[in-house]
Amino acid sequence: MAIVLMLVAAACGDDGDDGTVTESGQRPEETTAPADDDGGGTFPVTVSADNGEVTIESRPEAIVSISPTGTEMLFAIGAGDQVVAVDEYSYYPEEAPVTDLSGFQPNVEAIASYEPDLVVLSTDPGDVADGLERIGIPAIHLDSAEDLDDTYRQLELLGVATGNVGSAAEVVSQMQTEIDEIVATIPDDLAERTYFHELDSQLYSVSSDTFIGRVYALLGLRSIGDEAPDDAGNYPQLSEEFVLDADPDFIFLADAQCCDQSPETVAARPGWDTLTAVEEGRVIVVDEDAASRWGPRIVDFLREVADEVLATADAG
Repeated sequence: MAIVLMLVAAACGDDGDDGTVTESGQRPEETTAPADDDGGGTFPVTVSADNGEVTIESRPEAIVSISPTGTEMLFAIGAGDQVVAVDEYSYYPEEAPVTDLSGFQPNVEAIASYEPDLVVLSTDPGDVADGLERIGIPAIHLDSAEDLDDTYRQLELLGVATGNVGSAAEVVSQMQTEIDEIVATIPDDLAERTYFHELDSQLYSVSSDTFIGRVYALLGLRSIGDEAPDDAGNYPQLSEEFVLDADPDFIFLADAQCCDQSPETVAARPGWDTLTAVEEGRVIVVDEDAASRWGPRIVDFLREVADEVLATADAG
């Protein structure tokens, strides 16, 4: 259980208030070089990531990503053909070159065996970035995003670092436009509805102070986890009694793939058939990968939730 929660928390992203996820309070800012006519940027460039300033001498042609979100970002901004290896959990998009490289215990020697000229990390428990730097391999460490602004900054930073400045800017602009359009579809009278976001069958959830909680908040939704005891942190484990008393308007299952949960299994839990979300058909399975990463697919997640909110409102 501890291992499962660690994986979920690391993927979900947070502001690090309880030390669960974020190793640094820094927000990455990029130092851009003048752009070429094709929007690719010029080299060398220096970017400021969570492991400090990193200089990249020339456009990287052999990138290793030890970050599922980083992998998704790299492919989204057009750097996919520069990626030669990714960690074992970077299985999206399908063309990502998945290996057995560990994302939770990254190994300098294993990474270096792919002869990369740039490495992207989302966790660095063993000072891997420093180890790579010592052997001449630049490494960018990007912590879990706190909010969408962090997502945009990371996309733009990777655009600079990989020579895909123009396409990264396009991805960010498209995300912002689509998110604005999705949020505009939610009428004011649907604001302040509550939800229970289930991370696993042990009833671990999220507060509104997590990345995904802030995404839900764009649609006016509020987590029942906000009312958990202060010492529960931003990923509280709720009791069945707590959930039943809170009676959320929506239940979002981010544990269908990992833990075989479904609207049917939720309804079969003792007493849960009386919950408003169950009675009114508002138990919704979400893509747990899209819900736990802070890359471009967060737009798909937001659209999915918005569609469900609107559908149940129309049905009511």
